Amino acid sequence: MLTGWKDFPIWKDPIDADSIADMSSPVERALKVVELLAGHPQGMPLSAVATATDTPLSATHRLLAELLRAGYVRQLRDQGDYVLTIKLASLGLAYLSATGMVDIAQPALDRLAQRSQELVRLAVVDGDELVFVAKAQGATRGLRYDPDMGLSVRLSCSAAGHAWLSTMSDEQALALVARQGFGKPEDYGPRAPTTISALRGHLRAARKRGYATIADMFAPAMASMAAPVVCRGTAIGVVTIAGPMVRMTDEKMATLDEALCETAAEVASLSASSSLFRRRAA
Repeated sequence: MLTGWKDFPIWKDPIDADSIADMSSPVERALKVVELLAGHPQGMPLSAVATATDTPLSATHRLLAELLRAGYVRQLRDQGDYVLTIKLASLGLAYLSATGMVDIAQPALDRLAQRSQELVRLAVVDGDELVFVAKAQGATRGLRYDPDMGLSVRLSCSAAGHAWLSTMSDEQALALVARQGFGKPEDYGPRAPTTISALRGHLRAARKRGYATIADMFAPAMASMAAPVVCRGTAIGVVTIAGPMVRMTDEKMATLDEALCETAAEVASLSASSSLFRRRAA
């Protein structure tokens, strides 16, 4: 039974040509594989995993075999592709449940989703990143915007990112964006900021309003608004409302601003009930 990463045999292998070709640590390689497979629930063949992670085939095979033995990966019998098991997801859910974070926020998110008839989500600050951890879908008909959960937020072109960055000085905000990068323009909406000057303008507007709005930035034809969850002067999370631009017009967002900010304030007031939020505020 494996008790830690150092139990993996790849820690004990003598240095070979593959090891010289890839000097990153086994932990780093394993996390790259897990993150890659998380975005491909249909599975990936060994060769594709090796190429995507820039790891030699033999080293990739050893790593996948150990992840399989530890129960985090399984191999599809028909084509041999590798997929994540639900073990990793269950650990994440258990962690969130233990913090009490989702439990305290969900009723407030549900009410805002019913009011807006759009997707409402909560992101929490995790070091230098924002990560979505809870949601409530208010759209009951027509187009539904429902992206993956648990992913790190692109700060430069998302309403959640702008809302969080707006609570900082320009120097702090731009330092975070510089570390994460603006990303490839083709991966986001046509209006996504690609320069520091453009981003500054959005942050100034968010500070003035008390919440951020975007349209055609994070994804084509998608609009979103977000308000920071601030506790003891520190932003510990963000509440967002998002939907198709045909519904999430400027006029509609103007009618939701008060409800959005009230929800963010409610989550902040309840944050003492969550050990994770308490640590973030401290």
